[in-house]
Amino acid sequence: MSTDYSNFSMLDLFRIEAENHSRVLENGLVDAEASQSPEKIEPLMRAAHSIKGAARIVGLDRCVGLAHAMEDILSAAQHGKLSLTAGHIDALLKGNDIFKHLAAISTAEMAPWLEANAALLQDMAASISALLTAAPATGPAAPAARPEPKPAKELEPDRRDSSFVRVLAENLNRLMGFAGESLVQARSLKPFTGQLLSMKNSQRDLSTLLAGLLEDVQTGLSPDAMGLRLHDALQALERVSEKLIGHIEHFELFSHRIERTAEHLYDEVVASRMRPFADGLHGFPRMVRDLAQICGKKVDFRIEGETTRVDRDILEKLEAPLTHLVRNSIDHGLETPDERTAAGKPPEGRLVLEAVHRAGMLNITVSDDGRGIDPVQLRTKIIEKGYVSADMAASLTTAELMDFLFLPGFSTAGKITEVSGRGVGLDVVFTMAQKVGGSARVESRPGQGTTFHMQLPLTLSVLRTLLVAINGEPYALPLTRIDRIISVEQAELRALEDRQFCTVDDEPVGIIDASQALGLSQSTAAGSKINIAVISDRLNRYGLVVDRFIGQQDLVVMPLDPRLGSVPAISAGAIIEDGSPVLILDVDDLVRAIDNLLTQGRPYKMDRLQQQAAARKRVLIVDDSLTVREVERKILENQGYDVTVAVDGMDGWNMLQSATFNLVLSDVDMPRMNGIEMVRRIKQDARLREMAVMIVSYKDRDEDRVLGLEAGADYYLGKSSFHDDTLIAAVRDLIGEA
Repeated sequence: MSTDYSNFSMLDLFRIEAENHSRVLENGLVDAEASQSPEKIEPLMRAAHSIKGAARIVGLDRCVGLAHAMEDILSAAQHGKLSLTAGHIDALLKGNDIFKHLAAISTAEMAPWLEANAALLQDMAASISALLTAAPATGPAAPAARPEPKPAKELEPDRRDSSFVRVLAENLNRLMGFAGESLVQARSLKPFTGQLLSMKNSQRDLSTLLAGLLEDVQTGLSPDAMGLRLHDALQALERVSEKLIGHIEHFELFSHRIERTAEHLYDEVVASRMRPFADGLHGFPRMVRDLAQICGKKVDFRIEGETTRVDRDILEKLEAPLTHLVRNSIDHGLETPDERTAAGKPPEGRLVLEAVHRAGMLNITVSDDGRGIDPVQLRTKIIEKGYVSADMAASLTTAELMDFLFLPGFSTAGKITEVSGRGVGLDVVFTMAQKVGGSARVESRPGQGTTFHMQLPLTLSVLRTLLVAINGEPYALPLTRIDRIISVEQAELRALEDRQFCTVDDEPVGIIDASQALGLSQSTAAGSKINIAVISDRLNRYGLVVDRFIGQQDLVVMPLDPRLGSVPAISAGAIIEDGSPVLILDVDDLVRAIDNLLTQGRPYKMDRLQQQAAARKRVLIVDDSLTVREVERKILENQGYDVTVAVDGMDGWNMLQSATFNLVLSDVDMPRMNGIEMVRRIKQDARLREMAVMIVSYKDRDEDRVLGLEAGADYYLGKSSFHDDTLIAAVRDLIGEA
């Protein structure tokens, strides 16, 4: 099935042709520099010839001369009259940049750009033609003939959304076939209407018989007559049952057919979004060639898995990280020919870019056989930047050391160069991988080379998730963003500073109720087990407490309506198997919300039975000493009281505005608001004045005691003298048992 170009203008057609042929020229010219043969040169000559013909037809005369000059050089090389050198390749690539640029800009911009750059095109055509009459060179080009490190800005293609998407005719044919089949099967639903009406009539007849039978019972009809009526009713019921069974079988067959067709249709739609990996790498051979010349290195660049299918959205996002990794490998990874020879390596370095499907994921690697990353130097750099102490750095494994390379702004380069090290680190690689639900890591062996791995989803339209229940509603967490899921007993939780945590892999992980993180009302789920999904970003790791784990499910991602704007902690929506809608959580946003809540807010506490916790007596401890707060909290919690802590008087006063307590235990000397002032405010507040207040202070003098009691305190206890029984007895006197 051929593409319909009838709605395209002539200039649009030229742009499409220029894009295709310029790609052939760029990749082929880089190839031809390493190995020239008539078979390799012939398609390049035809590409230049085709551009010339297309430009002549649409009236772009200034392009005709340039394409003609390029065609002459390539024709001479094809017939053995000229041996292409690095200088020839450079000139041809620069000429090809013109056509790449014209393919990238809009048709409205073409004429003005060509008019403004008429002299450039004329000079370039003349310089290429001059190469045909120049003395043939047999060796490599002199260093002075190397291209300038910075390409001309006017040749950089504009970035803009494509106005059309190319789909293989084979995919389109299959899509049309499945769409037609879906239409036929949708129309086959009509007979079900008749069947249901027939069922309704049979059910009405049965109801009439049963109603008549009821009248017979009430009028005292003879047993024989009633038996006949009952027999008729049973036969009618059997007919209804037979019809129902037949309709169910028919519907199940239809359901299986429509489900299978829908799956095939969806698979084809996903396949139409997939493009060969090579489609995103058209400029890479040229880039590697130019960078190698700039750095004075020899590079054998290979792309493996060119036909591996990649989601077009992921392919577009790969350009920046892959460009950075390739630049990094050439500039920092590979050695110069002299250095490699001295190290016993071939003078030409090897750089391999590979894409492969493995275990349901897209795996991309960028590997070189260069100098590798020195773990000793990396460890020293980490300590210098203050990320960890020297003792901690010494205990880090090699894999843990390598993870620091992905931090923003981190670099082991000794100097900034034009090629890399311009303030953009490997974090661009990690960020891209994480944004699409993947991961990135690096392996390196000093003296042998470095390999960067990216593991990415096959498509962004389908997401593997874990469904969890929060406040009785299902939510989806991307599986790739979950570190662990665990269920722990209430007794296994620990608390410090009113913050609860559990131990995961021998490390403390702060936990928070998912309902609070999402801004919902506190969950009422109860049980002896606490279900926790451990999530993280690059800096923080937290446990998200959910009602229960529902199970794994692949979801078709449905973007939120842009009119909603940015919804906190939500990335998209989906429909689960039972037809219910579900929200997909944005893990990065969620982690930031948890971090803010734990540092600035008051997280809910995870009690075994939250309903029972609400019925317990509540005590607020206000003290600026961490040690005192924790001692008092543990004493009271051991007696069954529900305890909350505040770090000073102002913090305590603010908490009293949003929560209800039976008792306040307060210190006297505290920053921002001392205990005496807080007690006065409490006793002057109509809502709070009946609440019990106890002052616990090191100031145990009579005048201090009088001052506290005059402010309105119900009890004054000295810290220097109180012990468990004293404090507990005082609390019980004021508010009773927990």
